[in-house]
Amino acid sequence: MDTLIWGAIASLLAGLGTGLGALPVLLPTHPSERTEGVLLGIGGGVMLAATSFSLIVPGTEAAIALGYPRAIAAMIIVIGVLLGGGLLWVIHDRFPHEHFFKGQEGPKAENLKRIWLFVAAITLHNFPEGLAVGVSFGSGSTSSAIVLALGIAIQNMPEGLVVAWSLRNLEYSALYALGISTLTGLVEPLGGIVGAGIVGIAQEALPWGMAFAAGAMLFVIVDEIIPEISQKSQGQRGTLGLMLGFVTMMFLDIALGQA
Repeated sequence: MDTLIWGAIASLLAGLGTGLGALPVLLPTHPSERTEGVLLGIGGGVMLAATSFSLIVPGTEAAIALGYPRAIAAMIIVIGVLLGGGLLWVIHDRFPHEHFFKGQEGPKAENLKRIWLFVAAITLHNFPEGLAVGVSFGSGSTSSAIVLALGIAIQNMPEGLVVAWSLRNLEYSALYALGISTLTGLVEPLGGIVGAGIVGIAQEALPWGMAFAAGAMLFVIVDEIIPEISQKSQGQRGTLGLMLGFVTMMFLDIALGQA
């Protein structure tokens, strides 16, 4: 029960990073698209490092600790990553949603307002992040789980700001844009509860859960974040932002996550 509670609280705080990051939308200034690309790059780099150092590596170690040979442990992670990415691909293919930059995906939904298609897309994006936090708390390494939650909160801040700016460009009010950006992060506690609950029931599910969450996050990075970085930054600034985010999360995980 403690794992479930902490997983829900940590994923909630990580999710609220979207609202915190969106606060500058209340100011009269608006950044350039290149600035947005750099911010998205930083968030994507944090997410990519979290996938590697906070999920895949400890997931492999957890499988080995359960007694699996290294080759079998590696195969568990491979299958879990593919399952996580595959499930998100199926959901994206069958669930109507619309990205700010890529446009509409999934089945047509003429009866849904465009704003709700955006909300659906962001929800599909944020759920795997909450799932990752919940699974990490189920691993028993509180410090690593806290670092992962912190990293996702950092990643959510520039994302929340870009989402809010995009809503302003669609002529929604600043307060409405801030509210929607904040609400989209609130799906993460649901993912946190699911992740912590599954791992809490059976520790044997831990490597599978970590690999599954990593695969879902990796799908989001490749399918959504990287194309948006390329489109917004119009050059190498977004790539440099991604590298900065990656090494920031890598440092946090190596320096603080193993205690």
